[in-house]
Amino acid sequence: MGGSGYNRSIFTYETLVHAISGAAGSVVAMATFFPLDTVRSRLQLEEGRESKNTLATIRELTMKEGPYTLYRGMVPVLQSLCASNFVYFYTFHGMKMLRTRRNQTAGNDLLVASIAGVINVLTTTPLWVVNTRLKMRGVGQAPERNNNEYSTLYDGLLHIWKYEGLGSLWAGTLPSLMLVMNPAIQFMTYESIKRKVTASLHGSQPPAWMFFAIGAIAKAVATALTYPLQLVQTKLRHGHKYPNLPPKAGTLQILLYILKKHGIAGLYKGMEAKLLQTVLTAALMFLAYEKISRFVFRILFHRPILR
Repeated sequence: MGGSGYNRSIFTYETLVHAISGAAGSVVAMATFFPLDTVRSRLQLEEGRESKNTLATIRELTMKEGPYTLYRGMVPVLQSLCASNFVYFYTFHGMKMLRTRRNQTAGNDLLVASIAGVINVLTTTPLWVVNTRLKMRGVGQAPERNNNEYSTLYDGLLHIWKYEGLGSLWAGTLPSLMLVMNPAIQFMTYESIKRKVTASLHGSQPPAWMFFAIGAIAKAVATALTYPLQLVQTKLRHGHKYPNLPPKAGTLQILLYILKKHGIAGLYKGMEAKLLQTVLTAALMFLAYEKISRFVFRILFHRPILR
């Protein structure tokens, strides 16, 4: 494909609408269910915290630390999520448009979603490192570092770069790259189910609740298959507190340590909160994304969204 064809395929209003809609949908969804993400972080990072159910943990945190703690670090998380999903949706739909629309299969979706995930990880990991630190500020399990030096994403990026080195901004990149399979499985499942549903409706638009349900199913499958890696990723970004491991312990070392000390259950600590948070957030994100993109396409092009 020539250069002009490539530009026409990737750099289009259609791809931009997908990216903006995906970013906006993710922000709406995360803002709605943010306390669930806080519970997930606390269960994953605090070794001494008992693995209670999500509602019990929310009540405990609220009583001991006040309701504000459920929303600690929300602004940088939303900023990071907005940037991350913009990159992901833009890359995913841009690459889909490069490939023929007539041959959209689960395998193609998995390949495109995997490549989009790698690009997303390499470009946005520093944002997630900073907001993981900000989210856990003031928590007793936090590492011995002066997090009070910064309170925004930009300041955090500069602070970590200056005092810990550029490499620290990409902490947890290896499990993140391995976790590319999570959104890849999620998008493959979502697109596959949606194609079948749309075909069964003979081209009619599925109702809103169906997008919510398909998004929930897709994320539940992806999360259940990749949760231990997500646990290690969080620990690498935040900095683990295991006394018998070196500070720069890698993914495999941490996985084996947790398995030896806590058994299989230790690799799934906080999974109930993670499933609840990610499934509801992903379901609402896909619903908002579909609604926003269709609305914008109707205004811009006076035609339905192209698939």
